[in-house]
Amino acid sequence: MKIIFATNNAHKLTEIRHALGDRFELVSLNDIGFTGEIPETGPNLESNALEKARFIFAKYNLAVFADDSGLEVEALDGAPGVDTAHYSGTRDADANMAKLLRALDGKENREARFRTIIAFKTANTEEVFEGEIKGTIAPNQRGTTGFGYDPIFIPEGRDQTFAEMGMEEKSKTNHRVRALEKFIGFLTRQ
Repeated sequence: MKIIFATNNAHKLTEIRHALGDRFELVSLNDIGFTGEIPETGPNLESNALEKARFIFAKYNLAVFADDSGLEVEALDGAPGVDTAHYSGTRDADANMAKLLRALDGKENREARFRTIIAFKTANTEEVFEGEIKGTIAPNQRGTTGFGYDPIFIPEGRDQTFAEMGMEEKSKTNHRVRALEKFIGFLTRQ
């Protein structure tokens, strides 16, 4: 089955392709020639993922899935949440992490969770799948692999950040893969 993944984020694409293996033919927005911006105007992860999937489906009329992920920090009342990618006002990962670490300065509670919502859209189907992983925020950046907040997120039960684990280890535990497993389960039952 050919499915569009509504992203041009090379890191996400690599992670999802690694998790999917050869079970499905995954194509990116770049593969189908889409270079524009996809709207993300929703107040939460679910609405943004659905908005992206609906937008691309309306243009190409092909099976599509989109995701939206967010880091929710307990001591910050769930921030950055839906604003995770732009927390510092930019898409710069280092600036986003620096702002988050400053916001947590002096706070004992560093509990957090990563959530991913995958929205799938076809002519006859619209489904949403969620993946979550709990953990804590490290006091400083550690590790060199991964992307986004990986250098400061330590998954529950581990002592390494995602960035210290490497792709293979991270793909066994992360939020995006957990949502993807539910999505794949749905696809294989169809």
